[in-house]
Amino acid sequence: MDTTAKPLLTRDARFREHAAGRSHPERPERLEAIDRAIAPLLPRASEVPARSASDEEILAVHDRAHLERLRSIEGRSGQLDADTYHSPRSAEVARLAGGSAVELALRVARGEARSAFALLRPPGHHAETSRAMGFCLLNHIAMAARAVQQQCGIERIAILDWDVHHGNGTQRTFEAERDVLFLSLHQYPFYPGTGGLGEQGHGAGEGSTLNLPMPAGCGDAEYGLAFEEIVLPALLEFRPEMVLVSAGFDAHARDPLGGMRVSTAGFARMAASVRQVVDEVCDGRLMLALEGGYDLEALGETVAAVLDVLVDPTCRPVGRWPEPTDEARELVELYREAHARWKFARTAR
Repeated sequence: MDTTAKPLLTRDARFREHAAGRSHPERPERLEAIDRAIAPLLPRASEVPARSASDEEILAVHDRAHLERLRSIEGRSGQLDADTYHSPRSAEVARLAGGSAVELALRVARGEARSAFALLRPPGHHAETSRAMGFCLLNHIAMAARAVQQQCGIERIAILDWDVHHGNGTQRTFEAERDVLFLSLHQYPFYPGTGGLGEQGHGAGEGSTLNLPMPAGCGDAEYGLAFEEIVLPALLEFRPEMVLVSAGFDAHARDPLGGMRVSTAGFARMAASVRQVVDEVCDGRLMLALEGGYDLEALGETVAAVLDVLVDPTCRPVGRWPEPTDEARELVELYREAHARWKFARTAR
């Protein structure tokens, strides 16, 4: 039996001990909803215990002042910015989330499994080098990418962010680096206000940031065409050695924070198409980390749909994307023009 066939999965009751307040959308019940939805799939996954991030793993992405700030909130409740709160165990939980994302990424990079899903909270992709923001205390996906680079000899990494909000912290961590592709689909303009078409990296990393800002109201037709015409060709051209996904589910049609209309089946198709490309270009090395998603029922069913893609050994096709609309075609043509430095954008007309 191929022991790498089962995806790795990390979930832990301690992730629920970060509490931002009863009315806050990023609440412990998110993970309870996920646990209920994925229960039938658990025998087909291999669970990995959560573990805390070391200081070195945190400092590979964040500065020492931010680490000390995290230590300073231990045992206390308070507020770090307009919508980022902490409770007495939040610093401990953030360390646990970051370390667990790192651990899963390292195991996949070393060949222990072909894929993994870290079911964490709080989310992480807004956290910048020196500050927490947007519900996020530590940037788990950036920490995972850096650990893989430093400990496994993997250089070329693609980070795909399909959360409805732009992953500003992840972009800023890697925007000057040639060997990390950051590719984001997000509602724009929207919080945090970053992620415009003109943000394409700088210095050695110029061109390695591909932002696909999408107007509110986009759904499966727009996401499907963007995936088929931009996301997948970019991954094929970049040819990463591993792909990491900031898997937010707040672009779902039922999410109360976002303004998008992606269906549960749409998220499954995104996951399946990425997995098929990853199987082709980097021996299946794929790790996802949970970001947003705030309608409990929608969150549970979409996480289950994506996990179902990972546990399926054949990665069967998950239906077809809807026929693209004229608006979707115009949007993708705008992306092509903005990212014309890429070969696929120049030759696919």
